[in-house]
Amino acid sequence: MQTQTIPIGGMTCAACSARVEKAIRKLNGVENATVNLATEKAMVRYDPGTLRLTDIKKAITKAGYQALDLPKNNVDEDRLRKERELKTLKTKFIVAASFAFPLLYIAMAPMINWVTLPFPKVLAPMQNPLAYALAELALTIPIVIAGYRFYSIGYKNLFRLSPNMDSLIALGTSAAIIYSLYSAWQIVQGNHMAVESLYFESAGIIITLILLGKTLEALSKGRTGEAIKKLMGLSPKTAIITQNAGAGETIEKEIPIDEVIPGDIVLVKPGAKIPVDGIVTEGQSAVDESMLSGESMPVDKKPGDMVYGATINANGVLYFRAEKVGEETALAQITKLVENAQGSKAPIAKLADIVSGYFVPIVCAIALAAGIAWFAVATAGLVALPGGGNTLGEPKSALEFSLTIFISVLVIACPCALGLATPTAIMVGTGKGAENGILIKGGESLEISHKIQTIVFDKTGTITEGELTITDIAAAAGTEENQMLRLTASAEKNSEHPLAAAIVREAEKRGLALSSAAEFRAMPGQGIEAIIGFPVLVGNKKFMEERGVDFSELEEVSQRYAAEGKTPMYAALDGKAAGILAVSDTMKKSSVEAIALLHKMGIEVVMMTGDNKKTAAAIAAQAGINRFLAEVLPKDKSLEIQKLQTGGRIVAMVGDGINDAPALAQADIGIAIGSGTDVAMESADIVLMRNDLMDVAAAINLSRRTIRTIKQNLFWAFGYNVLGIPIAAGLLYLFGGSLLNPVFAAAAMSMSSVSVLTNALRLKRFKK
Repeated sequence: MQTQTIPIGGMTCAACSARVEKAIRKLNGVENATVNLATEKAMVRYDPGTLRLTDIKKAITKAGYQALDLPKNNVDEDRLRKERELKTLKTKFIVAASFAFPLLYIAMAPMINWVTLPFPKVLAPMQNPLAYALAELALTIPIVIAGYRFYSIGYKNLFRLSPNMDSLIALGTSAAIIYSLYSAWQIVQGNHMAVESLYFESAGIIITLILLGKTLEALSKGRTGEAIKKLMGLSPKTAIITQNAGAGETIEKEIPIDEVIPGDIVLVKPGAKIPVDGIVTEGQSAVDESMLSGESMPVDKKPGDMVYGATINANGVLYFRAEKVGEETALAQITKLVENAQGSKAPIAKLADIVSGYFVPIVCAIALAAGIAWFAVATAGLVALPGGGNTLGEPKSALEFSLTIFISVLVIACPCALGLATPTAIMVGTGKGAENGILIKGGESLEISHKIQTIVFDKTGTITEGELTITDIAAAAGTEENQMLRLTASAEKNSEHPLAAAIVREAEKRGLALSSAAEFRAMPGQGIEAIIGFPVLVGNKKFMEERGVDFSELEEVSQRYAAEGKTPMYAALDGKAAGILAVSDTMKKSSVEAIALLHKMGIEVVMMTGDNKKTAAAIAAQAGINRFLAEVLPKDKSLEIQKLQTGGRIVAMVGDGINDAPALAQADIGIAIGSGTDVAMESADIVLMRNDLMDVAAAINLSRRTIRTIKQNLFWAFGYNVLGIPIAAGLLYLFGGSLLNPVFAAAAMSMSSVSVLTNALRLKRFKK
C-alpha cells in the first residue's frame, strides 16, 4: 500500500470535502481516504498495483474539483499558491465593497425618515424610479462579477446533484436579482410602485459580506498551518563542503543544499545553520537544537557526535560527514510526520462528516418548503405582512415575504463551520506540539490521549537516566577510598560490563590515574579477577564468599544499599575486604515532579521493569509510584499492558521505543520518550523529542485542550445552524417576533466560520 497527499483546489465547504472523499473511496484499490478542508488536501492510501495516481486525480476532477500538481514537499510553492489565492480574495472583496457601500447608501438613504441624508434628486425612487432601479443594477453587476465563483461552482455542483455552500449563495442571490429584474421591468411598463420591490442591494451586500468572510477565513487558515511553514523555513538553502585540491590542500565550495550527498565533509561556521544530518569529524562547539527538541540549552558537540540539519552552530567551527540528506533528515521526517498528522481526521469528526454530506440538500429543501408555506399562508391572509418597504426594510407582498424567507434560509446555512471545526483545531494542536518537541502522529492519537486513565512507564532510560553510576562508596577500615577506587577501576577497565563502565567513569571523573593489569579474568555473572602487583577482586557477594573474603564488617552497609535499590559491588585487595561500591541507575531530575503532576491530573501511574522486586520497590518509592510490575521480561511487557486494559481502561505506555516496541504497539497510546530524532518509530503514537517526563503530562494536556476546542467548535457550528435556520425560516415571526433580513443572515454565516477558526487559533497560546 502507498500513501499519497494530493492538494485540491475548488473546495469551499464541508459538503465539498465530503463529496471528494466519497468519490475517492469509491475507487477500487483505495484502502482509505481523508479530505481535509482546512489543509485543502486529500490523504489517500491505495494499492499502486490496482490503481494509479492519475485515476485518483481523474475522480477528483470528475467530482467537480481540481487535483493540483504541486512539486512534492515543495512548501514554498504551496505557500505562494495560497498567497496568490488570498491576494485574489482581497482584491475581489475590495472591488465588491467599493460598489456595495454606494449601493447600500442608495437603498437605505430614501428610507431613513429620522435624519436627512444628502441624496441626488435624479435617483429619487418616487420621482425617477427607473433611474433608481438602473443605478442599483449598475452597482450590483460588478459585485456579482467579483463573486462569479459562487455561481460557476455553485450551479455546476447543483446540476451534478451535489450542491455545496456556493450553491446556496448562488440560489439565494440569483432569486433576489431575478425578482429585482422583474420589478425593474414592471417599472418600465409603468408600474412605478414596483420600485419598492427591488432586492439588488440584498444580493450585492450578501456577496460582499461572504467575500469578507472568505478573506478572513483564508487569513485564519494560513495561521493554522504556520507550524509546517516554520519547520520548512528552518533549513538553510546552501552548504559549504570541503574538497581535496591535491598536495594535501582542501578548498571550500558553497553548493545548494539539494546537491549535498552522503559522505561529503561539510563546514559549519559559528552562527550558521547546519544544513543536513551528519557526524562531527573535527572541531568542538555548542549547538542550539531547540527547533528539534524544544530544549533551550545548547548541546556540546565533539568528534563522533551527531548533528542535525537546521540546528544552529553557536560558537565553534565544526566539520562533519553528511549522513542523511533530503527527505531522510530529521527535520524532513518531523515535517512529514506533522503534515500527516494535520491532514488526518479524529474520530470525533465523523458526525460532522455525516451531517455535511446531507446538509446542503436538506437546507435547499427547507428553504423551498418554508418559502412556499409562507407564501400560501400570507396569500390566504392567515398572517399579517410586516408592512411596506423593500428588502432592507420590510417585504410588502406575499411573494416578497416568501422570497425573503427563502433567501435567508439559503444564505444563513453554513456547512463551512462544520467542516472547519475539527481539522483547524488538529492543525493548530499538532503544530503547537511540534514546536514544543511533542510529535503527535494523527488526529486519532490526539483524541485518545485525552481519555488516558493509566500510564505505564518503563524504568530504565525512562524514569531513570539509563546509565549506571557510582552513588556511594564505603571503604573498609584501613583502606583509603580513592586508592581502592583506582585499583578497582584499573581492574575493571578491561571489562565490557555496564557495572564495570560505571566504576571506570567514576575514577576518571575524580582524575585518578589507572594502572594496567598484568592478568585479567572475567567470571560471567560473578565478577572479575586481575593482578595489579597483587590480586584485585571485584564482584558480587557470592563471588567473594567463594574466594573466602570476609565482608562481615560491611554487611549492614551492603543491606542498606540493596534496600535503597542500589547494586552493591564488593572489592577485595590482596585477599582482604577493601570496600563496597554502590551502583545505581539514577533518577531523572523531572521524574518525581512529572509523576506527581500526572497523579494530580487523575491518572494512575504504573512502573514496569525487569529488575527484581526489591530494586523496583526502591525506585518506585523514590519516584512516588504506588504500583509497580517487577521482573517482567521484554516479551511479556505487552501481556502486562493487555491485563491493564481489561475492563475498557485506556492505557498509555511510555518507553524508549526500541525494547518496548511490542508494549508501545499494544497500548491504546504508545509514547516514545527521549528518542532523540528517531521520528520514524512505527510503534509509537506520540514521539517526545526531549528526554523529559514532564512532556508526557504536556502531551496529555495539549490533547485535552485540543479536544475541548474541537467540542466547542462543533457545538457552535451545530448550534448555529440549529438556531439560525429556524429563525431564518420565520419561526420568531410566527410568534410575533421579527423577520430575519437576508443581509444579516449573510453576515452571520460568514462570521460563523471565522469564529470557529479564531477559537482554534487560541490553541497557539498553549504553554507546557
